[in-house]
Amino acid sequence: MIKRIFLALVGVIVLLAAAVGLKTAMTPSRQLAIRPVTPVAVDEAAAASRLAAAVRLRTISDKDDAKANDAEFKKLHAHIEQSFPKVAATLKREVIGQNSLLYTWQGTDPAAKPIALMAHQDVVPIASGTEKMWKAEPFGGEIKDGFVWGRGAWDNKGNLFSQLEAIEMLIGSGFKPRQTVYLIMGDDEEVLGVRGAKVMAALLKSRGVKLDWIIDEGLLVTEGILKGLDPNAALIGVAEKGYGTYVLSLDTTPGHSSMPGKSSAIGMLSVALANLENKQMPAAIRGVAGEMFDAIAPEMNGLNRVVLSNLWLFRPLVQKQLENAPSTNAMLRTTTALTIVNAGNKDNVLPGHAEAVVNFRLLPGDTLAAVGDHVKQAVANDAITITQYPGNAEASPVAPTTSEGYQAINRTIRETFANTIVAPGLMVAATDSRYFSEVSDNIYKFSPVRATNEDLPRFHGTNERISVKNYAEMIRFYHQLLQNASRKDPS
Repeated sequence: MIKRIFLALVGVIVLLAAAVGLKTAMTPSRQLAIRPVTPVAVDEAAAASRLAAAVRLRTISDKDDAKANDAEFKKLHAHIEQSFPKVAATLKREVIGQNSLLYTWQGTDPAAKPIALMAHQDVVPIASGTEKMWKAEPFGGEIKDGFVWGRGAWDNKGNLFSQLEAIEMLIGSGFKPRQTVYLIMGDDEEVLGVRGAKVMAALLKSRGVKLDWIIDEGLLVTEGILKGLDPNAALIGVAEKGYGTYVLSLDTTPGHSSMPGKSSAIGMLSVALANLENKQMPAAIRGVAGEMFDAIAPEMNGLNRVVLSNLWLFRPLVQKQLENAPSTNAMLRTTTALTIVNAGNKDNVLPGHAEAVVNFRLLPGDTLAAVGDHVKQAVANDAITITQYPGNAEASPVAPTTSEGYQAINRTIRETFANTIVAPGLMVAATDSRYFSEVSDNIYKFSPVRATNEDLPRFHGTNERISVKNYAEMIRFYHQLLQNASRKDPS
């Protein structure tokens, strides 16, 4: 009997091993085959100088004051007009709201659906007390050690100016786009974009414009970030997580700390917050995350390729590993973040009011209603009032990877960035493009920026910079993208 059981187990193991090996071997590469493209010549020094001048302008947006730093935005507009005379002479320019810009480059084919390139003008401020940690003056726009340094060099003036550089070059070469191209440049993306992008989306809708596809800032060309993958990986964001903030508030009778009751406002609220942190919304390798691993698996090396090619068997193991890292955990679930707590103002007084703010980033497929139910169940205290933040937004629709827009971006990445694989990905932060879902079904979030693990903290952080070589690649990317998009047969 024991021998038969042992032999049966061996047989099962052999069959599993054979199935795993066969599935691994028969999982084909999903990477687009391309022909070599000669890189267009870029005057790197001149382009970097123009970007550096833009970085020196403190275009910091303010949530409540639309006119904050108005003079700096006006200087940026003047700098654009002066730096790109062919763009100024060829494209129609409209100022929307306070300082948002909408450019229209008319196409040659009236029947071709238009496309849009998006980038924002505004930047976040420097965190107080961190100024001395910078290796270059945050708004100095210095060019040194092969980099343009300063706030906005990466987010997002690098994208904005590389788009303009590319179009200036294309106009100079006599190129005319087949389809109309819109340039959408919001002035308040960093403070929710309600005065800029949201208004421009409504304006285009009112004009009956339906965009074939949109590319906005987003995921990056990552170098050495994905373990087990030798080539660089460029992830194209096909969806954006939703945004849900909930305010938890509790009122009790205040009192003296010498005679505390059995429960307190701080204690009850703390229990509720601990419950929310301990009872996370469920995680799963599904949707966009599943598509990403399907695209990456055949390119992995060794055991990583075997495991990712056989999620039917190894899914629980892979998911557990992914949940252990914040960056990959965010791809698998609607995340919970405790961000603000306010209670008490004196050490010997029991406060009568306690309040906390919890932020959720919604995975496509989850809804604000479902998150609200989850919060109520986890808090499990009717004394605590739960209020939704008015700026909450559902997760974006998932854009297809079969569209002409995705294929054009995919092809252009492969042509511009050597030794790079392409896969769909999920944008975990918010962008201006979330307002355009009624204007286009195909919205993609990708920035042609190279990033290592060392670079990621620079985003909204200290020592923001972009390399001059990478900036030239960004220009070449948009230059090639617009040409690829204009071809009826992009192959």
